[in-house]
Amino acid sequence: MIYPALVLSSVAIGLTLLYASVLDLRERRVPFRTWYPMLFVAVPMAILTYTGLFSDAFRFAAGLFLLSAMLCFFYYFASAYLHLFGGADAWAMIFITACIPLFPFEPYVGYPFIAYFPLSVIMNAVLLNLVTPLGIFATNCFRRNRGPLRYMFIGFPVDGKTIQDEFGFVMEEFTEDEDGRVTRRYLSFAEAIRRMIRGERRLYTRDFKRNPEEYAEEMRLYRKAGVVWISYGVPFIIPICAGFLSAIFIGDIMTILIQTLSGVV
Repeated sequence: MIYPALVLSSVAIGLTLLYASVLDLRERRVPFRTWYPMLFVAVPMAILTYTGLFSDAFRFAAGLFLLSAMLCFFYYFASAYLHLFGGADAWAMIFITACIPLFPFEPYVGYPFIAYFPLSVIMNAVLLNLVTPLGIFATNCFRRNRGPLRYMFIGFPVDGKTIQDEFGFVMEEFTEDEDGRVTRRYLSFAEAIRRMIRGERRLYTRDFKRNPEEYAEEMRLYRKAGVVWISYGVPFIIPICAGFLSAIFIGDIMTILIQTLSGVV
């Protein structure tokens, strides 16, 4: 089935996600005004779609609307209070969920088991994002970077003197003893998650350039240490964009994997 209104919304949101990906990759920020033209198109189309759904199948439409509202609240809560999403990432998923609840048309491999479009988008985004660590590990091996194995999948070393020009989050904590010796330890993944949940921001490299006075002591230690490991700074909005486009044209990647492994296709 084809929903013309959702097709128009998909074009508007898809183009905006591509533009937002370029902005986030280049500047690591997506101004909220970036979404305005897209919302001008997508919101009326969403209203039109829901109006038709409520007229034809009230219970289905009500359930779909409630599910979308709950998911939108989750993304907002996860971003604003749990700090698990960046602001632009959360808004992207909120707008996709609110404006495109169903597949605009049947994707290439058909509809998934649960034909709820926003779910396919986020699942595709997460699965596609899993490819990134393999690329980082391969790059570290090629450059002969040495570090704990698990960190070689998520980060890479940079020069402490120019760390402010990099994109990423600092993966190490440095201390200096009375004799001037610098010691270092890697922050565990669990510790990083706990800090985010408590609202403690991880040290972001670009903040060093924006607020050099605030991070003067950290910068001194980084320069003295020589090399600092940082986690990769690829914005999640890029996997969201890839997940959105792949969900529309190809389908649900998880469903494809399950069907392939089970021999259905």
